[in-house]
Amino acid sequence: MDRRDRRSAAPSSARPGRRALVAPDLTALHGPTTGTAVLPHRLFWQADRRVDLDNPHLLRWMYETVLREAGTLDELRTWLDGPTLVRLWPELFLPRALRAAWEERHPALRTAVPVG
Repeated sequence: MDRRDRRSAAPSSARPGRRALVAPDLTALHGPTTGTAVLPHRLFWQADRRVDLDNPHLLRWMYETVLREAGTLDELRTWLDGPTLVRLWPELFLPRALRAAWEERHPALRTAVPVG
């Protein structure tokens, strides 16, 4: 494990008692950006787990949910899209430690400009 991997594995939390999971490479994130996504029960615990990604508010909500709840890198790769994450980043409501962990690993997120 190189020094950057150890740093991203630091005990910053997505929520109390849980480490932040950070994708090592934004270009590896190829999740859906349009249409309807059906989140797995592990990520969203409702009976109806369909998300209309063409609704900007629901797309943002799904990204917040996946960033907080994902337990594996495969979940991040499956449900997040790198360019979309960068575009939405300034608008996402995330725990401070989770935001800091992602921004430490991906400085481009710190400089992302909100979409008007």
